[in-house]
Amino acid sequence: MKELTIISGKGGTGKTSVTASLATLAPSRVVIDADVDAANLFLTLPHEVLETIPFEGGHKARIDQSLCIQCGECVDRCCFDAVTKSPGQKSPGQDAQDFVEEYLIDPVSCEGCKVCVHFCPADAITFERQICGEKYISKTDNGPMIHARLGIAEENSGLLVSQLREQARKMAKDHDIPLIITDGPPGIGCPVIASVSNADAVLIVTEPTHSGIHDMVRVKKLADQMNAAVYLCVNKADLNPDMTLNIKKFCSENAIQFAGEIPFDRDVIESMKMGQSLVQFSRGPAALAVEKVWQNVSEYMKKTMNRLL
Repeated sequence: MKELTIISGKGGTGKTSVTASLATLAPSRVVIDADVDAANLFLTLPHEVLETIPFEGGHKARIDQSLCIQCGECVDRCCFDAVTKSPGQKSPGQDAQDFVEEYLIDPVSCEGCKVCVHFCPADAITFERQICGEKYISKTDNGPMIHARLGIAEENSGLLVSQLREQARKMAKDHDIPLIITDGPPGIGCPVIASVSNADAVLIVTEPTHSGIHDMVRVKKLADQMNAAVYLCVNKADLNPDMTLNIKKFCSENAIQFAGEIPFDRDVIESMKMGQSLVQFSRGPAALAVEKVWQNVSEYMKKTMNRLL
């Protein structure tokens, strides 16, 4: 079993579109959408959700008002201004001056540091596990898809990516599937590190722009630190041929296997509208170029890993 992670360094390069096509072309694979903050691979891969699993990704503090002694220690200790003081509920017959103040924790502002829990003299603050999103196991035409959706303003996306990859490895092992393809998040942050860690190879999808080249260099450094084989393709390569030549030169000077050029093609947009991968929808120039990219990546992986996919 081998793992190929597709990354870009920045958003908008066409990484997910390329991933969807490679997942369609691979004869047997598990595909992962690791871009959990903005998951969209499922939009271009026809699928059926088989299982939904809650994702528990952190803790939030909560004050038990029946135990709280209104000492204010939590307010003084909180570095994130997550604890506020407000009037409590007035019982029937109570006068306004009899309102009891309550200390409340804003779950959005709470960073889960547990300082208030540690210093509360009345043990009135609990530290509860939170449901931060959902994980999905889906069926596609040529293999399973593992994907997820993180809740609004929720964190721990790196943890969620690691869990998705662990689930995919187990599924690949149980069903004797030789390849895992991961659609990685953009950038070089924690979720990207979680998607590249222990991967056998990465395919960088870049574009012929200054920002594309800048982020390509950054993500190449990250892949090198993870000891992964590095391949690269240029999407919308014909929009700036000179930049494309510079990218190819960078590949030859930095031991990157060049996997191919994909031309600009409006069929990419039309395939998204139809909810299909490009190679399902079209036999146009971009679709044929992506097929060539897949052939090259497969050949590179055979040579570098001595394994027939």
